[in-house]
Amino acid sequence: MLCLRHIYAFALRRCQFRTLSSDTLLSQLNSCTTEDQVFDLVGKNKVKLSEKHVGSAISLLWKFQKEKSHLLRSIDYIKNHSQFLTLRILAENKIEFMDNDLLVDTLYNILRFSVEAHDSLVEELVMEAWRRLERFSLPTLSKFAMCLNEQKIYSSPLTGKIADIVNMNLDSIQDIRILSVLMTSISGVISQSFQERLIQKAELLLETVNFIHFNHARRIVQFLRNVRLTYRPLLEKCNKVFLENHSKLDVENISLILGLYQSLQFNNTEFRLVIKRKLTESIDDCNNTVSFTKLFAALGPMAGPEVRERLIATALLMAEEFNYHQALVVVETMEEMECRNSHLIQKIASLLDKYLNKYRPIDLVKITQALVLLHCQNAELYTKLRRLLVGYLKVNVVPSDISMLTHVLSMLPSSQVDEVVINRVDAVLPQCNLRDLNAFAKALVRWVRHDQSHQQSTSGPGAKLLQKLSNCGYQRLQKASDLDLLLEELRYISGEWFEEILVEETMNTCLRLMDQITWMNVLEFSSFLIKTNYRCTPLLDRIASVAVQHISKISPAGMYIILLPFTIMNYDPPQSEEFFETCIQHFSSNLGCFEPHLLVLLGYSLAIAEYFPPALINAIFNVDFLAKLDAQLETLPDTLNWRVRLRLMELNRAVCLECPEFQIPWFHERYCQQMQRKGNGSTNTAQQQIHRMLGEILGGRQYAKVSVLTPYYYGIDFECILDKNKKPLPYMDQSIVLADLVQWGPDIQLLGKKGLPLGAQSRIAVEFLDSKTFCKNSCHLKGEFAMKKRHLEILGYQVVQIPHFEWNSMELSSKDAWMEYLKKNIFETK
Repeated sequence: MLCLRHIYAFALRRCQFRTLSSDTLLSQLNSCTTEDQVFDLVGKNKVKLSEKHVGSAISLLWKFQKEKSHLLRSIDYIKNHSQFLTLRILAENKIEFMDNDLLVDTLYNILRFSVEAHDSLVEELVMEAWRRLERFSLPTLSKFAMCLNEQKIYSSPLTGKIADIVNMNLDSIQDIRILSVLMTSISGVISQSFQERLIQKAELLLETVNFIHFNHARRIVQFLRNVRLTYRPLLEKCNKVFLENHSKLDVENISLILGLYQSLQFNNTEFRLVIKRKLTESIDDCNNTVSFTKLFAALGPMAGPEVRERLIATALLMAEEFNYHQALVVVETMEEMECRNSHLIQKIASLLDKYLNKYRPIDLVKITQALVLLHCQNAELYTKLRRLLVGYLKVNVVPSDISMLTHVLSMLPSSQVDEVVINRVDAVLPQCNLRDLNAFAKALVRWVRHDQSHQQSTSGPGAKLLQKLSNCGYQRLQKASDLDLLLEELRYISGEWFEEILVEETMNTCLRLMDQITWMNVLEFSSFLIKTNYRCTPLLDRIASVAVQHISKISPAGMYIILLPFTIMNYDPPQSEEFFETCIQHFSSNLGCFEPHLLVLLGYSLAIAEYFPPALINAIFNVDFLAKLDAQLETLPDTLNWRVRLRLMELNRAVCLECPEFQIPWFHERYCQQMQRKGNGSTNTAQQQIHRMLGEILGGRQYAKVSVLTPYYYGIDFECILDKNKKPLPYMDQSIVLADLVQWGPDIQLLGKKGLPLGAQSRIAVEFLDSKTFCKNSCHLKGEFAMKKRHLEILGYQVVQIPHFEWNSMELSSKDAWMEYLKKNIFETK
């Protein structure tokens, strides 16, 4: 022990002597203004360099690079310079002499130069830092955690140790930068309770700290993405920081924030409008491929027609200069934009073909999917993609990767099932979760149908594997014991296989795990239930019970997701009035925090259930709100834009018909006329049958009208008019357009008599209800169709609904039975 102490004292004195005698060298280093000056000084003084000199030299090299734009940086030049290698060797030899801050700074700076994680210097620095971990200050700990995160060390024992230190010292952290870095770094190893504590701490600091850099808020949003939690109060605080700092956001940071928001399904109109304006103004400044690609990815999906054309025109001019990564970014954005410019599609396809061998499997998957959805016509490129994808599939052993590759292979034109693919899928089935099984099922269904279209046997290898896959799905559901893990697997499941094979067993599993539905997962569970279209009343009752008991813990914006399954499936839970009123009261005082489009969707959902909260209706049908909604719709994807506009029209119609006392005018005349012109007006076989039989029953086709447009633009299949003796009357004018009779006000019920011939007593609306009109597992009418019946009755119709399961039943298997069924429903209607 005494001997060791003497050795340590000698080493310490030697270190101190070297540092004191080398102050001149340190000053010379700090006087350098270029990288070459640093390298020249290092080359001349190798023997004299202490650990502080080495650390300072590496730090200076990064400082010079950081001050340059990305295009002007010379990372490769620095990394491959002989004197940089000298610095790395010296640093590795002097690790034990470095203090904690210098140790972590050296690791951080070395990683800036793309030195690999398996490099001996990086490994030694990480190991030494691990040994000293508990002696690190919080700033040093956060910087070290960032370094581990950059090396993709997300779930190691070392990360767990850092999380433990943060947990013990959380109350003492007052720096939002330190907290945000640590949150993102340890997000993969924390418990539910620790996650809640971190969120509470982040909320507190965001409220109390005077100045917050946008990067700190971005990391907090990244943390929420990592833990897959859309916690709106925290997201809204971070969004406020982005808005306050919008002038400092560059295209790259805007792209990152938009990507995080998209992952969390969070949207903020004000932010999107601000950055849309900022990005549009910067188009002319993005005159190189690096900046333009980032701009194209961020602005393209939200741009209006004119700006899109400008972006596409610029992309065409720059296409030949795109590198392989930029070409990938552009084709992904084109897919999101639903670009139909054939010239650009072909040009990018040729570029991708040129770079094909540079892409990773995940990139090839993205490229294939984008090209197929863009309807690219390039058989040769598809052949090359198929060869590469199958090659990667043969050597891959990760179930999620194999499912991804299989799914995208099935999307290729003229794709047929391959024995290699079948064998790889078969080999990994026991290891697959439900998400992987669903991806395999979608692919196999495509292949089986393709085989059938070519007169192949339905008992081929694809069909047999599909049966085995279904058995694996049943087994996985039966073994499920954690609802949160199950919801994670079910989150992106869709398609015929799930709907026809697994949905009932999934509901049984959810019933078994029903007690695990809590306020923390009720929104996700409600979203899942909406997607299934499966009316399971015990599960709906559980959602209602949890929502009422824990309403204060659920975000007001979450009320839309809570209420939607009840209104869609036309179900009133026990204490229905209490449930609806509790939800309405919860969001009514927070209408200002709703995105405009979400407020419209919420209003429509409640209208289905015959709820018209005055505060909500007055907030929506307000000139300022509608102007804000119009501005937001310009930034939304086309599909969502179309849906919100449709729901606003339907809500406007519902308010006019059911609540005339609000005095809300009908202002969707032009919109409905445009929609009418776009309609296809097709009829199915059952509707054609009914039409022929109505002509026979009523005494001729002049007694029935087909595809009638009512006031307020409801479409009905057939209409006939009866007198007071229940005898049919012919139409005065078969070309009359009933939609021209629209009015609003207290006399709305009188519309039923307008446009009728003399002596008419009642107008009958005959509607054929196909399977989409009902919940998957019941004969219970869905909410929107119940609302349509209600509205037609307000308009003066007597409504005859013909459910598909009655019309196609064994009981009605002959023409006479159908005729009798129609007579009974039409002439015996009260």
